[in-house]
Amino acid sequence: MLSSLKQDLKSLANKEKAILLQRFFKTGKGEYGEGDIFLGIIVPKQRKVAKKYINLSLNDLQVLLNSKIHEERLISLFILVDKYKKAEKENNEKQKQEIFNFYIKNAKNINNWDLVDLSAPNIVGNYLLKKDDKEKQILYKLAKSDNLWEKRISILSTFMFIKTHKFDDSINIAEILLNDKHDLIHKAVGWMLRELGKRNEKLLINFLNKHKKEMPRTMLRYSIEKFSNEKRKFFMQRP
Repeated sequence: MLSSLKQDLKSLANKEKAILLQRFFKTGKGEYGEGDIFLGIIVPKQRKVAKKYINLSLNDLQVLLNSKIHEERLISLFILVDKYKKAEKENNEKQKQEIFNFYIKNAKNINNWDLVDLSAPNIVGNYLLKKDDKEKQILYKLAKSDNLWEKRISILSTFMFIKTHKFDDSINIAEILLNDKHDLIHKAVGWMLRELGKRNEKLLINFLNKHKKEMPRTMLRYSIEKFSNEKRKFFMQRP
């Protein structure tokens, strides 16, 4: 079945699209996606292939997650998300935990921003949503990692919390990542703060008043995108 999936991907490959994607996802020397290889397959087609192979074992998914080919890693994550949703629908807590543990074990293989964004909220965020503070500590461990992608997983996973109006972990992790040097973390934190602010503007304003002087400009700009022109101007001027 695994070889059949790989053959399906090869049949969908587009060399011209692959070149564009390798530039877009910064795969050059010294860039964040250095060495990532693309086949040039658009996401809707990858989702369709993933649904066809939902019954792949975790061992097969491990092979895909170890691949240097971007689409093979992304397909594995789409399958993992579909497996998790199926387990949730069936109230299979054991399988949900197994998928969550498998995901965390492979965090360093989830190594580009689209891979994180399309999977972390649906698996990590969903799994931890109703867990206690002790179990949520994995997010704080990831936030303090030296690995860019583990840090992005930590903040993106809280998107699921934000959607259910649970904001404390998002705020706490945003503060941990406040002085991070990477633009991809600035954007991710700003994005989650913006989503939080759409649901509780007062809480976001309190955060901005406390941290606006130290926030990276990109993070600040992302976080206030939904504000009025007057409010955006006020915070961007930051004395």
